[in-house]
Amino acid sequence: MARLVVISNRVADPRKVAAGGLAVALGESLQQTGGLWFGWSGTIVEDGPTGEGELHRHQAGKVTLATLDLCREDHDAYYLGYSNKVLWPVFHNRLDLANFDAGFIGGYRRVNQLFARKLMPLLQEDDILWVHDYHLIPLAAELRAMGCKQKIGFFLHIPLPPQIILAAIPQHEWLMRSLFAYDVVGFQAQQDVQHFERYVSNEAHGEALGNDQFRAWGQTVRASAFPIGIDVDEFLALTHAKEARDMHETVRREYSQRRLLLGIDRLDYSKGIPQRARAFRELLARYPENHRSATLIQIASPTREDVDAYGDIRRELESLCGAINGDYGELDWMPVRYIHRTVARKRVPGLCRAAAVGLVTPLRDGMNLVAKEYIAAQDPADPGVLVLSRFAGAAEQLKEALLVNPYDTHGTAETIQQALHMPLEERRARHQKLLSRIREHDVHWWRRTFLDALREAPGVG
Repeated sequence: MARLVVISNRVADPRKVAAGGLAVALGESLQQTGGLWFGWSGTIVEDGPTGEGELHRHQAGKVTLATLDLCREDHDAYYLGYSNKVLWPVFHNRLDLANFDAGFIGGYRRVNQLFARKLMPLLQEDDILWVHDYHLIPLAAELRAMGCKQKIGFFLHIPLPPQIILAAIPQHEWLMRSLFAYDVVGFQAQQDVQHFERYVSNEAHGEALGNDQFRAWGQTVRASAFPIGIDVDEFLALTHAKEARDMHETVRREYSQRRLLLGIDRLDYSKGIPQRARAFRELLARYPENHRSATLIQIASPTREDVDAYGDIRRELESLCGAINGDYGELDWMPVRYIHRTVARKRVPGLCRAAAVGLVTPLRDGMNLVAKEYIAAQDPADPGVLVLSRFAGAAEQLKEALLVNPYDTHGTAETIQQALHMPLEERRARHQKLLSRIREHDVHWWRRTFLDALREAPGVG
């Protein structure tokens, strides 16, 4: 059996539960054949030469973890610059937050060339390569230029924007053309495939050949939706473990007179957290029966705090939460509990199980696995209700959730009210269908389906 080589910006030890479901799922395939996981070490060398970095290797069972240091200049241009100030905002439809500094793309290309140069000597002839996410879009093209003939697949974990937004990126044609160096390109949702098809047709003057095959620039690639899932059994085990049970009992005891609404997000402008807070305020204004009852627990873990846009959203959210509590709070009831720190993963299932309503309302998201974790954590006999943004990739699968437009404050408030008063029989019926779907299309299904497609691809030369 061919060895699997995984390439991503960051590398995780698949043996550690804290690494999360994705690392564990990839680890299964890596361990089978003694695989290789390659990526950035997380170390920035302040005085290293531009374009170079030390390669580190160590074993994690049968898996070789190979990581590369980056110099400060390359890290800032490749990671902080092009990846997070160009691709992240544009791919989440936020052109207003993009910074098209001409120097960023040079660092992005340089690091992808560096990755390819350091990876090539580690490859075996029959390896299968799986590249992950927006940091490494051009990696296959760089590898092909160095003579790599192995099958290479790419999975984009974030959404692909519409053609007209993609076309706003300087040198967008080079970026999209890079995808045609892969044998298989995977997206989270069918809508992303449609955006890809529109770009190929209108910008690249290519064509759709049918069966998810696309041709442009003299090359053919398969581009399909492979919606990522969670490890349902692993999350259920966490739900019934001591840490989660203790959290559940504590929350139920502390909020015994309340109906809990829960949001768990990174503090990112794509997550729609201020819009969610405004919808909750509208709920309290329009439906006063929720006073002294409905309580929103909003966990917004820190992220990229050195970027101005994140400081702005933090100040906005803190102001909103303070205003809601000031206007509606009582001595024995605070409507919003805002937590700006990371909650341990082992405790998250207990929080989810205690919440009558799970609020997953991003303005745009590739998938959003919190929605699936909320479903998995529920008590089937008395499940909560998932309120889900129609702009999350998960909405294509989770149709029994209550779908909302997060930009519509009034409509979202009405839907939250519906969730809070949904009859038990309807809650059970919706949850049963949702749980069945996330179990059928779990993270193991995602891994198998993608790798099967890659193995079946014709390959190059």
